[in-house]
Amino acid sequence: MKGVALLAALFMCAASFAQASDWHTSWDGTLYGYASHTGLRADSVLNPGNRIARLPQSSAVAEARFNFKAENDALRLTLRPIVLIQDNRNTFGGQRQNEAFLTQWQLRLHASEDWSLAAGREILNWGPAQFRSPSSPFYFDNGRSNPMRELSGVDALKISWTPNMRNTLTLARVTGAGHAAQNTWRDGWLLKADQRGGDWAGGLALAQTPERGLFAGWHGQFTASDALLLYAEASSSTLAHALQSPADMRLPFNIAMRSSRQTGLLAGVAYTFDNGQSLNAEVLHHGHGYRAAEENAYFARAATSPLWAVQALGYAPPLLGRDYLHLVWQSNLMESSGYWRAMATHSFTDGSNELSGYIESALTGQLSTFALAVWPSDSARQE
Repeated sequence: MKGVALLAALFMCAASFAQASDWHTSWDGTLYGYASHTGLRADSVLNPGNRIARLPQSSAVAEARFNFKAENDALRLTLRPIVLIQDNRNTFGGQRQNEAFLTQWQLRLHASEDWSLAAGREILNWGPAQFRSPSSPFYFDNGRSNPMRELSGVDALKISWTPNMRNTLTLARVTGAGHAAQNTWRDGWLLKADQRGGDWAGGLALAQTPERGLFAGWHGQFTASDALLLYAEASSSTLAHALQSPADMRLPFNIAMRSSRQTGLLAGVAYTFDNGQSLNAEVLHHGHGYRAAEENAYFARAATSPLWAVQALGYAPPLLGRDYLHLVWQSNLMESSGYWRAMATHSFTDGSNELSGYIESALTGQLSTFALAVWPSDSARQE
């Protein structure tokens, strides 16, 4: 009820501001049509014969993504609706999905030069990391490894204070996970402080929810030269559910309702060449992942029982291992003719690797073609 009251107050305050100025509206949209195919391992430990997860092996998708904006001097309303028609098929049959939803929407009021109020569904994401973002409580997988992915925002009421160009302080009441399936941050709070200098920027985020312990995350970046960017992210957090996999095979899986507190660390460097192409190298330590012996036991248990395979799939940590190397080589982002991106990931925990690439080419001013390929080169008992 408190959130509803605050939203109603925002709308009433906004209405008084809206009478003072003219409105300006704009919109744009992108239509997508694409097909995909996934090759599944016949010897999969976690999903033998695709009988457990029943993943789509082929998909045909038609999708429309729109952006609408209406604003005046004090008030701004933004909407990002998605219309999706998807046909999934595997050896068990087909499934049709028709869906229309809002990935983002926000009503924002500039109450003064220093203060702003906002309500809606927003992607509360930050930090420079490409692979995973340990400094973000909501988007550990920030979607940057898949250029086609559309993140969905969380529902929040937010107040921001920006006294100058260097500092911002934000307090948000997170009421739900928006369109996303996971809702472990419902009824949560977020406090975010950001500071910017001439060649550096940083931020601290504190988040709390009844289902999880306090999350503390930090991100920072430093521009060492015109070509070199150094950045880092760190966090201390717990998980709402954690599948514990003892290295001793005589012990079963154990599902903890709240994991122990662990640390996430990421260090990265980005170098931009004279032709505008850039190379990112990142090292990630993921404290919630398994050590090598625990990951071996994870696959060994899953292979002995369908029930343990279901637990292994449903309650696994966001990444199985603890230590990773991620490389990104991409074209000049300012080129209008197209874009390409090549990625490689290596797990130091089990030695597994993944290669992926994305390419987009502009045929006309309005029409483009694109392709995405992912190739994991690991065995059935590696990530």
